[in-house]
Amino acid sequence: MSDVSYLLRVYLADRPGSLGLLAVSLGSVGADILSLDVVERGEGYAVDDIVVEVARGSLPDTLITAAENVDGVRVDSIRPYTGVLETHRELELVDEIASADGPRRLQVLVDNAPRVLRVSWSTIITAGGDGVIQLFASSSAPETRLTRVDFLPIGAATQLDPDAAWVPQSWRDSDTRMAAAPVGVAADGVATKALLLGRSGGPDFRPSEIARIGYLSRIVTTVLALS
Repeated sequence: MSDVSYLLRVYLADRPGSLGLLAVSLGSVGADILSLDVVERGEGYAVDDIVVEVARGSLPDTLITAAENVDGVRVDSIRPYTGVLETHRELELVDEIASADGPRRLQVLVDNAPRVLRVSWSTIITAGGDGVIQLFASSSAPETRLTRVDFLPIGAATQLDPDAAWVPQSWRDSDTRMAAAPVGVAADGVATKALLLGRSGGPDFRPSEIARIGYLSRIVTTVLALS
């Protein structure tokens, strides 16, 4: 019986030994830590994404209980995950986009954004005369299409309101958290095309993640302009 992996996002006290205690507690329930990524650091706390591998059939609640048995640790979210966290994932994606043929570059972006940015799906959209045009989409993009958006044109990466009037009901039902960033050459500091990212079931995008998405979108925009 093969093992399965989960991605845990945890808040923990930013003090010596916290991560070691967390690793020991997770290990006590049979979880093997495959990789760890520091998402954000604040005053006295850290937010980490941890990929763990457990035997198939193990309950996610067991991982949550083990983690939160450590003083100062809170689990923000847990979800199934394929693979491990990649340290240089954004740089590798930019290199792949730059190496692709011009018309394929944005498709490369949306195909790889879910893995690189740890989201459920990604699309590139623009406003059209009859509503919203989906220009590119990852294979995991929802079947329900947008009929309107309130955030275009867009000037900077931002987290979007999951309960806004333009959000389809099916997206709300799946508790989809979203972020968007400008893509392409901007006019007057704003862009008419956006990279739209969805994370079904959460968690919310952290400020550091929004900043990372913004850096990536600006680099992609520069690559597109140079080409």
